[in-house]
This record gives sequence, structure tokens and C-alpha cells, in this order.
Amino acid sequence: MPNPQSMPNLPDAIVLCGGAGVRLRSVTEGAPKSMAGIAGRPFLELLLKQLRRHGFNRVILAVGYRRDAIRERFGDRACGLEVAYSEEPSPLGTGGASRNAAGLVTSEDALIMNGDSYTGANLRQFAAGHLASGAEASLVVVPVDGRSDCGTVDVSPGGRLAGFAEKDGSAGGGYVNAGIYMASRRMLYEIPDGPVSLERELFPRWLEEGRDIRAFVWQGACVDIGTPERYWSAQEFLGSVETGESAPRRKGRQ
Repeated sequence: MPNPQSMPNLPDAIVLCGGAGVRLRSVTEGAPKSMAGIAGRPFLELLLKQLRRHGFNRVILAVGYRRDAIRERFGDRACGLEVAYSEEPSPLGTGGASRNAAGLVTSEDALIMNGDSYTGANLRQFAAGHLASGAEASLVVVPVDGRSDCGTVDVSPGGRLAGFAEKDGSAGGGYVNAGIYMASRRMLYEIPDGPVSLERELFPRWLEEGRDIRAFVWQGACVDIGTPERYWSAQEFLGSVETGESAPRRKGRQ
């Protein structure tokens, strides 16, 4: 990947944090999923600090369920970032929420992150690598490690995304979609209005259209808090992230 220092002006980031976290209500007491506590801080704060550590300056929070709780916590500046808000009138899915936020993006490209998972990838290098590749969109992937409850992707030897199967229930090799993307603002505006999924609908459609989509491999773990079991497991795993350290990672290079 290119030297991250060669990219002084990083794009805006969009964090998708509109989910209600229905499966987590036994531990969050009705708070938005991205506000679930990790080591005494909201999970969303981990993501904002990660963005700032990697040099990002501006973030758009795509909020929906109990949006006021997120606004009250983070305001218009948090963790060294300028914060803007894109409000979902109703659940829009990952694609619809990205499209809804497009009008607030001030850069030519945008980094998009799911607000309920953490991957210790270098986001600055990912953004620089995407722009250097000339691809229309890119995503971070991690080794699947036998999981069968998450989306898997096939990657060609040249790094292009070759196939996408979102949560098909089959365990095996390949890679897991880490829920971190890069796309141009123009591509965001191509997303139709209304509820639509990046993973289940848009990426498969773009592949069928022959769009150039790249996958960047991170040899580490993707930690999500989607269920109570994974939430409690994440407490210890992500504890070091609060001090500014990277989450535990596998051996290897991005």
C-alpha cells in the first residue's frame, strides 16, 4: 500500500449508527446499538478515536433510532473530529443510509464504516490504497476463520472483488466482509433512495455490472457486538483500544 504520509487530505467518513440493536436490548436497556458500553465508553467512541488516530478530520454519523442520545453525547465535535449528522426518517439499511448521507459529504470520496463492528486496520492506508488503485469502490476483508454467520467474499489474485455472499450460513475458507468501505460521492448518489443493503444488494449488482471493486486484506479480527454473546466477548478483546492501541491481530500484513 502507498505511504500513508503521502495522503495529507483524507476524505470524510460516514459511520452507520442508526440501528436499534434489538438483540442487544437485554444489555443496552434500549440504547442505540452503537452506544453500547465497551470498557466504560460507548462503542461508537472507539470508532471515532480510530478515525482520528489515522488522521481523519470529519465524520458524518448516520443516525436513526434514538438519534438524540448520540447527538447529546458527541455534539458537533468529538474525539478531535468535526461531527455532522445524517438523520434517517426510517430504517434505510447500509446502502440507503449511505445514500442519505451523500449530501453532507464534502470530499470526492468517502470512507464508510458499520457502527457495530471494529477492525484494527489502518484506515489511512486503506483510503490511500483505494485512491491509488483507481477502483470505483473498495472494502476491507479479514480471514473468515470458520465463521458462518457473516458475509464472505472471494478475492482474485490481483485484489479485485470476485464474489460476495452475505451471511449464507456456510462455513469455509475465504474472507469476511469487515464492514469498512470506500466509494466515490458520485457512486453514493447512484444508490436508489429508500431501504437497500450495500452487502446483499448493491455489491452483487455492481459486480454483475462489471464495476471495478477492490478488496484490501487485513490479517486481523473483525469484532462485532451484534448479539449479547459477542458483546460480552468484545469487552475484553477491545479493552486495549480505549488506550489508543490496536485491537489484537493475527500475524501477517495488510
